[in-house]
Amino acid sequence: MSSNKNSEETLPSEQATDQADAGAVERADDPFADPGLPAHRQRVQDIDERAARRSERAVAFLFTLSMLATIAFIASYVIFPVDKIVFIFPFGHVSALNFSLGLTLGVALFTIGAGAVHWARTLMSDVETAAERHPIEAEPEVRAQVMADFAEGAAESGFGRRKLIRNTLFGAMAMVPLAGVVLLRDLGPLPEKKLRKTLWAKGKVLINMNTNEPLRPEDVAVGSLTFAMPEGLEESAEDFQTQIAKAALMIVRIQPENIKDKKEREWAHEGIVAFSKICTHVGCPISLYEQQTHHVLCPCHQSTFDLSDGARVIFGPAGHALPQLRIGVNGEGNLEALGDFAEPVGPAFWERG
Repeated sequence: MSSNKNSEETLPSEQATDQADAGAVERADDPFADPGLPAHRQRVQDIDERAARRSERAVAFLFTLSMLATIAFIASYVIFPVDKIVFIFPFGHVSALNFSLGLTLGVALFTIGAGAVHWARTLMSDVETAAERHPIEAEPEVRAQVMADFAEGAAESGFGRRKLIRNTLFGAMAMVPLAGVVLLRDLGPLPEKKLRKTLWAKGKVLINMNTNEPLRPEDVAVGSLTFAMPEGLEESAEDFQTQIAKAALMIVRIQPENIKDKKEREWAHEGIVAFSKICTHVGCPISLYEQQTHHVLCPCHQSTFDLSDGARVIFGPAGHALPQLRIGVNGEGNLEALGDFAEPVGPAFWERG
């Protein structure tokens, strides 16, 4: 009797096998059938709090390393000069600045990503659930379920409970953008007051750029155009091009009665006027002078200025008049500056008031 009963009963393992075989047959008949989800296997962190703590410390370490790498990025930007070349195996000779910036920024970004991945794989919930497809516009019940699932996921992630991970993540994410802020420094050197000042100052003698000799009033003939630079500026100087680009002068003599602008007449010496040679459009040197009209023309974009009327713009894209330098004569009979330009020379810039 018992043997018949045993033969009629089916063991659970055999039943599961039969169901699996039936599912396999069904999938063979219908390749689009739902294969189902594999059985969930708990991780060691799910059952051992000490293992979870180790994972938490590992994630916090990665986020902390990201913060340190960001600090190293900023320090490298300050410490290494642009032209410093070092030999690094196996890369050869490379720029110390570029190598350090790339290395530290790469570490900062990588460790944030690695920490987030390790957090998700070891501490966040990894239970997979399947949901039936639904219309794009969700029902109120579905939206409520989504919000509930989100709240449950947030709770299971331990974001609020694991303060060490949360705080180090906030620190790493807050510091990484500092690397981008520091890179804004590469937009160029800060102008400070450099664009507002030139080498001209009270007492600086005007030097003829053709003869390198002090310029005297009798050297400037009516109708001629003479170029001058400040005393003490040598063509051999390392910053000659930078300084002359701001300090170059045009010297012309105009009959005083032909000067229309009152300020221009007062800042001149016996009709000799000195204006910046640098065009106020894009900074080209002006060199074309029309003596009958007292107009000067920029050869780059044809901006035209009237030197008899405060060097105002009468044609072209230039935005404002050429700055005038106030001049006089010293005790030796040489033309000298009575100060610097009253306004910045050259094109307008964003800091200009």
